[in-house]
Amino acid sequence: MTAIAIVGTGRMGTAYAKRLIEADYDVTVWNRTPSRTSAAAEAGAKVAPDLATVAAAGTILVSLTDAAAVEAATAELIRAGIAGKLIVDLSTLLPEETRGIAEQVTAAGAEFLDCPVGGTVGPALKGQLLGMAGGTESAFARAKPVLEQLCRRVEHLGPAGTGAQMKLAVNLPLAIYWKTLAEALTLLEGSGIAASTAVSLIADSSAGPTVLKNRAQVVIDTLNGTDQPGTFDIAGLAKDLDLALRQAQLTGRAMPLSEETRKSYSNALSAGLGGFDGASLTRYLSDA
Repeated sequence: MTAIAIVGTGRMGTAYAKRLIEADYDVTVWNRTPSRTSAAAEAGAKVAPDLATVAAAGTILVSLTDAAAVEAATAELIRAGIAGKLIVDLSTLLPEETRGIAEQVTAAGAEFLDCPVGGTVGPALKGQLLGMAGGTESAFARAKPVLEQLCRRVEHLGPAGTGAQMKLAVNLPLAIYWKTLAEALTLLEGSGIAASTAVSLIADSSAGPTVLKNRAQVVIDTLNGTDQPGTFDIAGLAKDLDLALRQAQLTGRAMPLSEETRKSYSNALSAGLGGFDGASLTRYLSDA
């Protein structure tokens, strides 16, 4: 068995642990809130009492909410000693944040790869994610066997930070799509066309993204009035949309469509819909 450690056992971190255990990896997990490691432990992962224990692993995957959490965990790992180790950050951050973390990790004698992924828990458990990697050729070659257990496709895009840039570009159209779908559905008001029929036809057309094809029933149930818990929920979409707009501001690019969409997400969050599927934004805007 090959030893690997995972920092962060949220929905995705736990899914990575389960997938890698099935692939015969010896997995150790750590989470700042220890109770959240229970699902990974039940699947066969060892639970590390601290990050110093995690630092003993040759490869360390990081899956945390934001840059502050990644920076804090990385600092603890560096203090524990990570020379010769490989750190793979699967979190979604700003490119400049990723580059700063990469500099700290490499200065400590370790290799670093940022590889945020496209996909949620279901694809992670099946090894069907889309990996977008940034880092040195050496770090990518070292990480690739592990990433190929998690991803149906993993691309090395360039130096550290390029993975983060690609992830923001991938997620932005999805965030905007849920608002676009709401406007499309307003054209059907008074038609008598059932939500199931409308979603089926849209999903089967050029207007249907992969998420609509894969989660059609979730979208239908939501449009019929029952909000569904999201694996990539409105709060997560809003966070990544905000990152995209911050990145555009740094590069001096105007993104008026995204700015307008952010207002809709802010309203949906205020309405308490943060934990629900993106389709709840569509329903919320359609009902407004």
